[in-house]
Amino acid sequence: MAANQVPAARRAVALLRELATHSGPVPASQLARALDLPRSSTYHLLTALEEEGFVTHLPEEHRYVLGVSAFELGTAFLRQDRLQRLARPLLVDLAEAHHLTAHLGVLDGRDVMYVVKEHPRGTPPLVTEVGVRLPAHLTASGRALLAGLPAAQVRALYPGRGPLSDRTGRGPSTPTELREVLAADRQKGWSHEVGEVEDGFASVAVAATDHQGRPAAAVTLTGRADRIPDPDWLARIVTTTAHTLTTRLAR
Repeated sequence: MAANQVPAARRAVALLRELATHSGPVPASQLARALDLPRSSTYHLLTALEEEGFVTHLPEEHRYVLGVSAFELGTAFLRQDRLQRLARPLLVDLAEAHHLTAHLGVLDGRDVMYVVKEHPRGTPPLVTEVGVRLPAHLTASGRALLAGLPAAQVRALYPGRGPLSDRTGRGPSTPTELREVLAADRQKGWSHEVGEVEDGFASVAVAATDHQGRPAAAVTLTGRADRIPDPDWLARIVTTTAHTLTTRLAR
C-alpha cells in the first residue's frame, strides 16, 4: 500500500470503531467531530465503506450504522476454533442431560450457519449438520441472533416488503412480520420455532454475546415437538448455557 493511502486506511478503521461504540444510527457530523476529521473527508470515507457494505446509510434519518459486511467480518473471527472449543463441552452436557440435539449457530448474512452439533444417540436425524446454512428468519437460532442486532441492521438485512422464503408454510412471511417476531423474542430473551424448519420438530435458542454485548452465537436445543411441551422451561436451561458461553467469550 502506498504511503499516502495509509492515513486513509487508518481513518476508515477509526470511523468503523467509532460507529461500533454507538447502539444506534449516528449522523456524519457527529462522526467528523469525534474523529476530528473534515466533513468532506468523513463523507468520502462513509461513501467508500457503504459501497463495500461496511456502513449502511439511513437516508430518512440522515444517519449511518455499521453494515452487514462489518457484522460478517466480526462473526468470521468467532467462527474460528476458539468459539467451537469453548462451546462444545457445554453443548455435550446440554444434549446428554436432556436427550435433545444441541447446536451452536452463527449468522452468515441472512442465513444461520451451524458450527457445532451434538446429537445424542437414539435421537431422530435432523437437517442441521455442521456447515449447513438455513434461513435465519425461520430458525430459533437465527432469530435469537437477529433479535440482538440493532433495528437498523435488521432493516439492512431485510429491506423492502417482499415475501420471505419458507420451508413448511410456517414462519414470518414478510420483513414486517419478522420484526414483530423479533420484538417479542427480544422481550422474552429467547426464541422458539415449531415446524418452521422441519415438520414435527421444535427448537429453543438463546444468544451468547461477545465482550461488547453483541450477539456472537446462538445455543439451541432441538427435538420432536412432543418432547418440548414447555418451551419456557427449556428456555431457562438454554439460557444458563448461553450465559456460561458469554462468560467464556469475555475472558
